Amino acid sequence: MEIVPLGDSALIVRVRDRFEDAPDQTLTEVLRTFRRLQDAAIPGVIELAPAYTTVAVFFDPTIVANEGPEPDQALDWLTERVCAAPAPHIRGGRRRAAASPVRLVEIPVCYDPEFAFDLENVAHHAQISSREVVDIHSAAEYRVSCIGFVPGFPFLAGLPRKLATPRRATPRKEIPAGSVGIGGAQTGIYPLRSPGGWNLIGRTPVRLFDPEKSPPASLRTGDHVRFRAITREEFEIFPG
Repeated sequence: MEIVPLGDSALIVRVRDRFEDAPDQTLTEVLRTFRRLQDAAIPGVIELAPAYTTVAVFFDPTIVANEGPEPDQALDWLTERVCAAPAPHIRGGRRRAAASPVRLVEIPVCYDPEFAFDLENVAHHAQISSREVVDIHSAAEYRVSCIGFVPGFPFLAGLPRKLATPRRATPRKEIPAGSVGIGGAQTGIYPLRSPGGWNLIGRTPVRLFDPEKSPPASLRTGDHVRFRAITREEFEIFPG
């Protein structure tokens, strides 16, 4: 495990070097480190952000400086606490990690041509029909690798290789909220209206980010996700 500064108020805890070699195992290890850092409740730490191979530790420099033995040793003090936190507790000579509940979230998606601007392109790249793209995409189970880019945007690992499609050469300036896209070997959902370069294959009526809720993002890192194909009519009458 490597710990390096990120500016003057954050640290990066690197858990693994690569994500692609073993994505599921890597994400599990990242989440284990994330939860142990949460449990450690280190003074001065104000936010933890898990990603593909790392956990970012954001802290209040003033609090950390007051906690450390000397102000100029504050970063060393914090690094030592962060280093100690991910070490598994040892009981009876065996290392055990606390099990965490797995959430499976079903998200309805309308793959109607009105929303699926790039469905034909994905089908052409995969050399299959548009119907097959929908069937394959909605049959797979995905896992949220991280949340980012815009608030609440889930990067979903587990896209069948057949559907992997390079991002668009020219990104769109505006993508409607709820758009479901494919970018390289991942799929994801745009929770807010924003620019983007992923290939759009559908849209969900589910609101994935609401700043008035706690937490504001519907999905979190580690969640399992399945898509359920719905009709245009079902999209229109979806509650909320």
